[in-house]
Amino acid sequence: MHVVGLDRPWEEVPLLFQNFVIESEEQVDILCDHCEWITIEETGCVDMPWEPAPTPRSASPAPGFRVRRPLSEELPQASRRYHQARDYVDTLLHDVANNRDTSLGEVREIVRNCVSSIANNANAMFWLTRIRDQHSYTAEHCVRVGLLAITFGRYLGLPGKDLEILGLSGMLHDVGKMRIAPEILNKPGALTRYEWARMRRHAEYGFQLLGSDHELEPEVREAALSHHERLDGRGYPRALPAADIGRTTRIITIVDAYDAMTSDRAYRKGIPASDALRVLYRYRDIQFDKALVADFIRMIGIYPPGSLVELDTGEVAVVLATSPQHKLHPLVEVVLDRDGQLCEPRPIDLSEQPTDGSQGACAINRALPDGSAGFSLAEHIRRLSTANSSATPVPR
Repeated sequence: MHVVGLDRPWEEVPLLFQNFVIESEEQVDILCDHCEWITIEETGCVDMPWEPAPTPRSASPAPGFRVRRPLSEELPQASRRYHQARDYVDTLLHDVANNRDTSLGEVREIVRNCVSSIANNANAMFWLTRIRDQHSYTAEHCVRVGLLAITFGRYLGLPGKDLEILGLSGMLHDVGKMRIAPEILNKPGALTRYEWARMRRHAEYGFQLLGSDHELEPEVREAALSHHERLDGRGYPRALPAADIGRTTRIITIVDAYDAMTSDRAYRKGIPASDALRVLYRYRDIQFDKALVADFIRMIGIYPPGSLVELDTGEVAVVLATSPQHKLHPLVEVVLDRDGQLCEPRPIDLSEQPTDGSQGACAINRALPDGSAGFSLAEHIRRLSTANSSATPVPR
């Protein structure tokens, strides 16, 4: 069946595509969960009497973002905030690993700055979360989880205080890993039963390190302790039932799993964002909160901002922003020409079906792994940030 319409806006259903052919039972499950009826393209296989389609039921306004500043203006500010957060978390984790006294006095202000930047333009931080360094995985992972958690909370329309708690929870959720022996934490192969038992202790270590003397909200300590709990009660360290897992922890669990799956690790390569979203959906109501997973899929989309794509013209572009109404046709910026050479950046709104003058409408041919074709997103952001910053230079 070729699905061409739903009884609600496409953006309210956690599907990666619009106008698609059903290819799996999983897609059928999604449609059954979220729709009362769908419209399919006539195939000629079955001749049935025509009946008027039922009126679409009213839906609450879809969550989302409101852009306060253009990406070009916010990117330098976001880059400074990102590097400030990464440097702070890197120092914090280094102190924990070396059993030094740790201070969390700066982290709240750092998180508030990130909340402010995301409120201005969430896509700027989306870009920065695409930069990965395997050798700095734990620190960058903590920062990315914090930023994505704030972004997700804003997408859901949560108030400022909740966004701050989400940012603190994300940036501090894995602090306990610094109490795990490096040979276990960075082991390239499978862990033994003993090593896995030790690794699981990081949740308890993090809870202890974030003790009451740090004046953190209870949700922040709870997220450090419980971000590996599961709704089916088979998580660790306490095998909590679903009713005992709070909203903040449920959000951190989803974001933590997504970032871990899409990142290169010592023992495996990261998987594409679309594959990670499918894993999250497959384990909805088993490991992850069903409603939150659906919202997270809608927020990320199939082509997240900052991801690299190849156009059918042979050019390579960076995704600038996505629209729930046009999941397959985001706003992109061409950065490499047909010969793979850097070119003057050129924005294209693919939802307007632009043409290249010879080959018809311009569209995405395929998604590319970060770093493909010799293109460095980090260098591109650095150039843009420097060009658009009239004051403080962007930290490296």
